[in-house]
Parts: sequence; structure tokens; C-alpha cells
Amino acid sequence: MNRSQLISIGLGLLVLVMLGSSLYTVSEIDQAIITRFGQPVGDPVIEPGLHIKVPFIDTANKFEKRFLEWDGFPNQVPTRDRRFIFVDTYARWRITDPLLFFQRVRNELGAQARLDDILDGETRNAVARHNLIEIVRTSNREPDTNEAEVQEILEPITTGREEITQEILPAASAAVGDLGIELLDLKFKRINYVPEVQQDVFARMIAERQRIAEEFRSEGQGEAARIQGERERDLAQIESQAFRIAEELRGEADAKATAIYATAYARDASFYAFTKSLETYERTMDPNTVFILGTDSEFLRFLETPR
Repeated sequence: MNRSQLISIGLGLLVLVMLGSSLYTVSEIDQAIITRFGQPVGDPVIEPGLHIKVPFIDTANKFEKRFLEWDGFPNQVPTRDRRFIFVDTYARWRITDPLLFFQRVRNELGAQARLDDILDGETRNAVARHNLIEIVRTSNREPDTNEAEVQEILEPITTGREEITQEILPAASAAVGDLGIELLDLKFKRINYVPEVQQDVFARMIAERQRIAEEFRSEGQGEAARIQGERERDLAQIESQAFRIAEELRGEADAKATAIYATAYARDASFYAFTKSLETYERTMDPNTVFILGTDSEFLRFLETPR
């Protein structure tokens, strides 16, 4: 291989290297800023495709076009009614001005740090302006029961959780707008008491539910006593009516029996006395009974002089 061939090969490799260094691609999900010695040059590249830059001097810095996530850290925040709570928030954002974004925060890591300061601060300010009940509830919904105790627990609110997030969003959006960022949404992910007061809150909740349970139990016992009293009254009334009817039937039967006896006695008094004596013998005499009677006993009259 002669010298001219080596030069040709070297020039070809140099052209390939320069060509590879001067070309870059931008995908559908990216946008780019070209920097020269660390300083941006030209307009942002937002159209996808193959693009050209100055080789070895220019650098293509790519940024996301898609929605990005910001997940905050739980912070201990006091409410207006002096309740200390942990507030955990999250947000969605995107880069709308890549040139301004690069100039202010350089990259997504820097943007996340600035969002931590801005969103946490605005969340803290908003929470401090409202009572706890307005932060944990969203509306003045109707309770599931008409009991007065539950209505007292669900006291009315003027501002709910959604309204509070809407207060945070405009204030934070104005602050992040200077960073080339658009804040799309912000929500409370979790709200909880700090551990120091959580047990006391649970104890108060348990005591309140026990009080309501005792009232329900007392009302139930009173209703049970009323039902028991009505049952005993109805039972006594039924027994009284049954006793009255039984006595009336017994009296009618005795009257009919007496009438029959009287009729039978009127027809033949001696026969009637005889049959009654036989009935008496049958009821009183058995093999195990011993009678000691005198010979002049009226009880043995029909046995001594049978007809």
C-alpha cells in the first residue's frame, strides 16, 4: 500500500468521523438545545428527524417532551388550627421552553430540586391557611345515617381538599414558569398525623365511637324493656280473658249438671241416691283401702238392704 492510498483512507475516515459528529437525531419524544462551548446557540430543535451541527464544537442536549413526574417528600406541616400533620404531594409537569429550561436549571435533576423548593413551600403555605377538616375532606356530603351524633362529627366546611390544591397550583405555576416549565397538576397523595399525636387522636376517636355505641345500646335496652312490658301486659290480658271464658263455661256446665241432677232427683229420689252412692263407692273403695264403719253407718245402707 503506497502513501497516496494511506492518505485516501485517512481522509475517508476523517470524513466519516466528522460526518458522524455533525449529525444527530431528535425523536418524537425529545427536543434539543445546541450548545457551543457550553453556551446555547440557535433556536430549540423540536422537530423530530436527522439534524446537523458543527462537529466537535457543538453538543446536542436533549430534553423530554412528555409529561414528567414530581414526587415530593412527606413534610410535617402545621394547620391553621394547630394540628401537625404529614403532607405528601405529587405533581405532573413538562418542559415548554427548552432554551429557558437549560439556562435556568440545566437538566431534569436541577428542575426536580427547584420543584422541591417551590411546591413544598406553596403546599406549606396553603395548608397553614386552612383547618385540618378542610384538608382531609372534599365536600359537605350527606352522612350515611340520619343520627344526630354523626351529623355533629361531619361538621360543614367552606373549603375542601380540591379547592386547596387549586390554590397551590396557580401560585406554583407562576413560580415555575420562569424555569421554562409548565405545571400540569398537583394532588395530595397522603395526609396523616405525626406519630406524637396519632395515638391521642385514635383514642379520642375510639372514645367518641364508644359514646355513640353506648347511646345506641341504651336506646336498644329501653326499647327492649318497652316491648317486654307490652308482651307481659298482652299475656296477662289474654290469660284474664281465657280465665273468664273458662269460668263462664264451667259455670254453665255446673248449671246444666245441677239441672240434670235436679230433674233426675225429681223423677226418682231413691234411685238418684242409689246411683250417687255407687259413684261414691267407686271413687273411694279400692283393694288397698280399709274402712272401719259401724253397722248403723249411712254409707253402707245400700249394701245392707239392696233392692
